Amino acid sequence: MIQLNNVSKTFQTPEGILHAVADASLHVNKGDIYGIVGFSGAGKSTLLRMINLLERPDPGGEVFADGQNLTALSRRELNLARHSIGMIFQHFNLLANRTVFENVSLPLEIAGVPRAQRRARILECLDIVGLAAKEKTYPAKLSGGQKQRVAIARALTTSPKILLCDEPTSSLDPQTTSSILGFLKSVNENFGTTIVIVTHEMHVVSSICHNVAVMENGRIAERFSLADAAYQPQSGIARLLQQAKAALQLAPDILQTTI
Repeated sequence: MIQLNNVSKTFQTPEGILHAVADASLHVNKGDIYGIVGFSGAGKSTLLRMINLLERPDPGGEVFADGQNLTALSRRELNLARHSIGMIFQHFNLLANRTVFENVSLPLEIAGVPRAQRRARILECLDIVGLAAKEKTYPAKLSGGQKQRVAIARALTTSPKILLCDEPTSSLDPQTTSSILGFLKSVNENFGTTIVIVTHEMHVVSSICHNVAVMENGRIAERFSLADAAYQPQSGIARLLQQAKAALQLAPDILQTTI
């Protein structure tokens, strides 16, 4: 479903060249919920943004999604391919001057879906996240959790096969986080959507993800399945994650481990 082959990303900064991601390769199976974890500055968000080419990898790297080599597509072809890749951001990215309905409508407008066909799909997506009654409300009147649910509904409008989540719960309280994770699990289970989630919150990964990659200094340090109880962690983060997984099974309502 998703394949990154030897992708790197460098940025020119006032202090010199920054190697945000260095020679990283990653494979995510169809229907997986895949976590990418690491300390701040490890390169995990940059890696995520390369999956839909919001950040284009340096020459030589390749990005495949749903059988297409995105790095070889024209701009028009890439824009069409992105219709099947939704994205959820940490800070919601809702337009303040648009209602909930109008915010969720935006991807369909960009895709050129006729107005008559948009309404049913928008209301369907709002119903999925339990916000059909808020269609005429503006973002300023919503809680943080409701804003993120609107963002999820917006990401679902084009029926994406892939959903990219960049720190989607880091600004939310524990109860709201649990609710958002429940919605993501439901999307994965009911629609078969492949989800990649970047986070520094161990309880998020341990409660929702099937597989995980640990990033350190722009490189993928290790990859493993959370279902593999016999796996021997190679990094401190992976050991924290295993501990979080074990603790979550014992006390699912109180664990809030972050790195």
